[in-house]
Amino acid sequence: MKRIRWIPAIISLTLLAGCIPSLSKDTKVNTETKKSEEEATIIPSMQISDQYYRTLLPYQESMSRGLVVSNIYSKYDVKEVESGLLRLSQRTFSPDDYFFQEGQMLDAEVLSSWLARSSQTKDGLNPSRPKEGNMTAELAKKAPIYLAHIVEQNYLVKSDKNEVKLGGVSIGLAMNSTYYYQKEDFGATYEEPIPQAVIVEQGKKMANEIVKRMRTMKGLEKVPITVGLFRQESRNSIVPGTYFASGQVGEGKASVSDWTDINEEFVLFPQPVSEEKYREVGQSFNKFKQDVEEYFSNFTSIVGTGFYQDDHIKKMTIDIPIQFYGTAEIIGFTQYMTGLVMEHFPASMHVEVSVTSINGPEALVIKEADEKEPYVHIYD
Repeated sequence: MKRIRWIPAIISLTLLAGCIPSLSKDTKVNTETKKSEEEATIIPSMQISDQYYRTLLPYQESMSRGLVVSNIYSKYDVKEVESGLLRLSQRTFSPDDYFFQEGQMLDAEVLSSWLARSSQTKDGLNPSRPKEGNMTAELAKKAPIYLAHIVEQNYLVKSDKNEVKLGGVSIGLAMNSTYYYQKEDFGATYEEPIPQAVIVEQGKKMANEIVKRMRTMKGLEKVPITVGLFRQESRNSIVPGTYFASGQVGEGKASVSDWTDINEEFVLFPQPVSEEKYREVGQSFNKFKQDVEEYFSNFTSIVGTGFYQDDHIKKMTIDIPIQFYGTAEIIGFTQYMTGLVMEHFPASMHVEVSVTSINGPEALVIKEADEKEPYVHIYD
């Protein structure tokens, strides 16, 4: 079990590791809490990556911890609705100047009330429905659940007085692309797709109402707010949804301005050859897949997920499940497969390949963009 656990720990540390200039030792500062009390806080000196934020210690868990798992359909969306907002926030809150902290202003009780129907709570943002009678297909079209979840992230700044204060907030609105409902208790589940135009309209409308409410909360009266609108994929999707729009709320402002469209997409490979948009990358993936299968013929499948920004691929993640034979064979296969990664994929593409068996992770290969040497790890 030990070999399986340390990798997620490193990934989590990398996510929140910072690029604020490295200090010779950890720095102790004071932090204002929601209750306006001061607490001793440590700024870690460790610098692992220049792309991500550092977090403060002791680590503060989200005030709505656990809600995301119950409100979001798939594990892919659970991860992306948070990591995508983190990526989006870097455009406004630079990792050079801000520290990351999970949301401390909107607790589970508040969010649950906001996510309800307006007929269920006075603060419910989703449309009301009759209190009596079963859900019908007609009603599902008129009054679906649009808003599934709200993610909050806090961004803190250090002052000259050795204090860390809230400098900005990001919120992500996870919007449903499909509404699932039952016409009767314990009956069959039906689904109603929600048009993208409606998702955009409802998302922007709800974002302004949420910002308006946040401005009445202590500590949020003036701080800049970044808003992201996230399109959640269907329950059976094996790729995550993405953020499709972002908006900025200036200091002291009570509504979102300057909405910007976001062009991001996760694409499953292999893709049909008829898909012109993904053809070049698809050909590289297919050649890689064919060569791998010549080495091992007993695969269940080789699946890749490409992450596109502005119609250009930024990252390819590949999963290779194998039947475990022995350490020597794993080493030989990993060496062979690493050569294929370097041969078939463009130098400008970031590629990660995970080899797994029924025993767990077996090998990890990472080719950073424009790097000549890959990182290879074979698990003991």
